[in-house]
Amino acid sequence: MTVHLLCATPLLPAIADRAQAEFNAVTMQERQLTTAETLAALAAHPTIAAVLVSSRIRFDADAIAMLPPHVRLIATCSVGHEHIDLAAARARGIVVTNTPDVVTEATADLALFLMLGALRRGREYAAIMEQGWRQRYGLGDMLGLDFHGKTLGIIGMGRIGQAVARRARGFGVKVLYHNRRQLAPDLEHGAEYCAQLHAMLPRCQIVSLHIPGGRGFDGYVDAAMLALLPQGAVLVNTARGSLVDEDALVAALRSGQLAAAGLDVFRAEPDYDLRLRDLPNVFLTPHMGTATVETRAAMGHRALDNVADFLRGSTPRDALWHGSS
Repeated sequence: MTVHLLCATPLLPAIADRAQAEFNAVTMQERQLTTAETLAALAAHPTIAAVLVSSRIRFDADAIAMLPPHVRLIATCSVGHEHIDLAAARARGIVVTNTPDVVTEATADLALFLMLGALRRGREYAAIMEQGWRQRYGLGDMLGLDFHGKTLGIIGMGRIGQAVARRARGFGVKVLYHNRRQLAPDLEHGAEYCAQLHAMLPRCQIVSLHIPGGRGFDGYVDAAMLALLPQGAVLVNTARGSLVDEDALVAALRSGQLAAAGLDVFRAEPDYDLRLRDLPNVFLTPHMGTATVETRAAMGHRALDNVADFLRGSTPRDALWHGSS
């Protein structure tokens, strides 16, 4: 059988099995390939038309220029695509796809987990239990903050922002949101639209980020923005680490301007800023927004669905270079 696909990243067994059955794929289940190894593997198989990668495999303009001419599709098993130079791919006529939609619920769940963990001092409580908990606490000791009754500001009301709003309503939380445009009422889920971010922030005890990274958004959350929040607010980020000026974040956490933060993403990964680790009021997870069995399976199938579309001669459902997101 002709080999049509290279899977350059380990996949769940059921996804790898499907890739082999449908596309006679070359799969790399033992370890992640580097970009250089991926290019070499593609060059060694002249019938491969598509490559499936993760966000850990970077295809910058130089790497795309080195792709053999028989490779016409890059399918990334992720929503983010900052690791791929879309302009360079488009210039060569290479289609790029991602896996939107299927990550929404798991990422929204983790955002709520981070909110609750930050508000209720989850990291400190866990440390107490791990150390054996032999000290009783009085009525005024180790107090966290309620979630219910708070006002949550969502910055970026796309699929994940909307899913967070739905969940927050179940906790009795008032939701505000800032977005490029106001959504239709049925998509707002009871949230109030705020056209001006600077007017929304002073009303928010919690802020959750759900906007893309990239140009124009580096350091979007800076000292000036954090100063607009009421003292003792909480910041949650499951979107992109590059959105936050981490020097400003550390300063706000140390000063008490922020009571806590819940972070799944960081400017440098995995070698993140250890000042955040050393602050007990930061609840951290290692970029695991989509890390559930069900969601990773759905992502893998969605990536393969895009490959199937392409090999049938159809426009892949999640093609990025014609303007989809």
